[in-house]
Amino acid sequence: MIRPTHEVEYEQMLLSRHTFMNQMGGRRKDSVLERSAYILLSRIRVQGPMSIGELSDAFGLDASTLNRQTAAAMRANLVERIPDPAGGMARKFRITEQGARLLDEEREGIVRSLDLVMADWSDDDIAAFAGYLKRFNSGIERIGGRPWPRP
Repeated sequence: MIRPTHEVEYEQMLLSRHTFMNQMGGRRKDSVLERSAYILLSRIRVQGPMSIGELSDAFGLDASTLNRQTAAAMRANLVERIPDPAGGMARKFRITEQGARLLDEEREGIVRSLDLVMADWSDDDIAAFAGYLKRFNSGIERIGGRPWPRP
């Protein structure tokens, strides 16, 4: 017997391969940020300045991976290193004005794509779908022990 979770798995696989948000090379045609930079900036925007250790804990990635990602983001002037605002020893990363602007542009591009996909959906259907996605993601975060702060 095929359980409903089999359908969820299949649809999730299909979602991950769609190109309207993920064109050739991992970017939409009008994309301004790489996926890893988009996620990194999104987390820092919601949580505030974060150290490599905090980012490592938040993403479940090793520090060397985060060092590469943050170094690339610094070269692109998306983030900058600052002293810990709370006075701690670790330096933290915060979003630059350019990083904030590009994050907003990227998010708006994704929203435009979603508007096209859901053009024939009612606002109630979109809100219900968003609620289910939030619930789904929250369940994954709970199991993984890495809750994502939401604005």
